Amino acid sequence: MNKKDNFIQDINNGYLSKGDSIILGGAILDGEPIAEAHVKIPLKTLNRHGLIAGATGTGKTKTIQVFSEQLSNAGIPVLMMDIKGDFSGIAKEGKEEGFITERHAKINIPYNVTAFPVELMSLSKQNGVRLRATVSEFGPVLFSRILDLNDTQAGVVAVIFKYCDDKQMPLLDLKDIKKVINYITEEGKDEITQSYGKISTATTGTILRKIIELEQQGGDLFFGELSFEIDDLMRIDENGKGYVNIIRLTDIQDKPKLFSTFMLSLLAEIYQKMPEKGDAEQPELVIFIDEAHLIFNEASKALLEQIETIVKLIRSKGIGVYFVTQNPMDVPSGVLAQLGLKIQHALRAFTANDRQAIKKTADNYPTSQYYKTDELLTNLGIGEALVTALNEKGVPTPLVATMMRAPMSRMDVLTSDEIEAINSKSKLVKKYSEEIDRESAYEILNKKIEEATQAAAEQEEQAPTRSSKSEPSTASVVGKSVLKVVTSATFIRGVFGVLTKIFKK
Repeated sequence: MNKKDNFIQDINNGYLSKGDSIILGGAILDGEPIAEAHVKIPLKTLNRHGLIAGATGTGKTKTIQVFSEQLSNAGIPVLMMDIKGDFSGIAKEGKEEGFITERHAKINIPYNVTAFPVELMSLSKQNGVRLRATVSEFGPVLFSRILDLNDTQAGVVAVIFKYCDDKQMPLLDLKDIKKVINYITEEGKDEITQSYGKISTATTGTILRKIIELEQQGGDLFFGELSFEIDDLMRIDENGKGYVNIIRLTDIQDKPKLFSTFMLSLLAEIYQKMPEKGDAEQPELVIFIDEAHLIFNEASKALLEQIETIVKLIRSKGIGVYFVTQNPMDVPSGVLAQLGLKIQHALRAFTANDRQAIKKTADNYPTSQYYKTDELLTNLGIGEALVTALNEKGVPTPLVATMMRAPMSRMDVLTSDEIEAINSKSKLVKKYSEEIDRESAYEILNKKIEEATQAAAEQEEQAPTRSSKSEPSTASVVGKSVLKVVTSATFIRGVFGVLTKIFKK
């Protein structure tokens, strides 16, 4: 067989799938698409996580769109964290253009236009489904790691959570935990010391400053009720398509602390509440985290360890997590090692550092007799990518340059009117639109302080009356003083000393 025939055989054997799969595109050899070789990813392996990387403008967003469309068609819900705001067009069908049909003819994949069921969500006050969580749901360990606290400070946070549990005071939002911190360092200091030990005001001051920092990045909008229910991400529409849940994050690009807080809380919540799935035939949910470097650049060592741990464990719950970033080096090695599917779009080499980064990137991929990986990385066209995945047995597939198929939905954003139309029909928008501010630690402690202040005031008013009845007379005071002196040991010793001298004489 010649080189082309060998290539077709290797790719088809390497990407063979007995179960259901999705098709990302057609293989490329020597710059030409090969119609007989399709790049198929088994649904069974999509909970093994993945990476989609590449320089700006190389086609990452369209790849995510294609990926999400294929998942939705297979009845798998998607959660997309949309930082740039350019993903919403998946809610409307695309337009058949000449260059698209020509592209699909080259890779022998039919092209049809269609729309997909979408929910628009927000961490802020943008239109859409409001996503919130309570401080109590985070728990002391995760909340401490979000704030990047040391062991001593984390111990104080644990005491605060324990105190609130013991006193049945819900911690719902940031004003609740701020109020508790102020209380245990002032009015309730003695109570805390007696039951839980002494707490340093310097430590509580540091914790309070960290909370204020989180609050300034929008944490006050995220923490509160009604808490979002994970089951609402797992919906299938009446046509059997999985919902594409888009979290619009365009207004928090400069608030990485809020972004990482939400992402970690979401993964932790999913891990805690989802049942074990083992090796299921397809994932329950696939999550795409766009601009993933925003998380890792701002994360502390403890937070990175937490992310790495959750990524390792969450796949057994049937959840696939896909990190989207410009350079694979943005992802910590501990997380990168967990990613089974890698889709690498072109990288650009403008400096010596860029060239070194490309060589390191090439080393992360399997060697291939058909490609010089480091050279190909800079020569891929828009909408082309290097792909390697895991087959159904968990073995890495051959590295293949791929001409990605085009999205079937609109390759542009929704208009304001279209966004409003989606939200007006959404059951989830109605469900989560109401802000609930029930009685929690803030209100309970305010009431407690008010009652204590009122009791102290009443006691002060009664104090003069009680003191006038028990006021001792001057004679009584003088008498008691004389008696005290007369009966004192010093006075007695002095008297006996004088008497002794008199009798000696």
